[in-house]
Amino acid sequence: MRMLLLLGCSVALLSACSDQNEAAEDKLERAAETSATVAGPMPAALGLSEAQLLDADLVLADGKELGDVAQVVRGPDDKVDRLLVEIEDSNPDRYVHVPILGLKTVTKGDDTDLVTTMTGAEIAALPEVKLPAP
Repeated sequence: MRMLLLLGCSVALLSACSDQNEAAEDKLERAAETSATVAGPMPAALGLSEAQLLDADLVLADGKELGDVAQVVRGPDDKVDRLLVEIEDSNPDRYVHVPILGLKTVTKGDDTDLVTTMTGAEIAALPEVKLPAP
């Protein structure tokens, strides 16, 4: 009986954590979209608007996807200096800041991606950015 109670509590706790993570991710997405709308079509970095940066994937030179841009981050001078990237296939979702310096754009059809010179291991080794609680 105790095992069932313990298992039930564990499932409830995991569900609550998952709900909090989803709420934090939703809040982040809304804030990023609002910022992109306010910034408008003007280039923010790399010749791309904030909205275009948010639509981009972070890829290696061979096209392998490393992550999705979740937020455009500006420094004290109000210039974009890094991107908050959700690392591909991380579970639970893991976010890191990737410096804008060294990134290049590549366009394939209607898609624009950001190519990094960093390796997948270097991206994975970047410090994790915890999303603020919703």
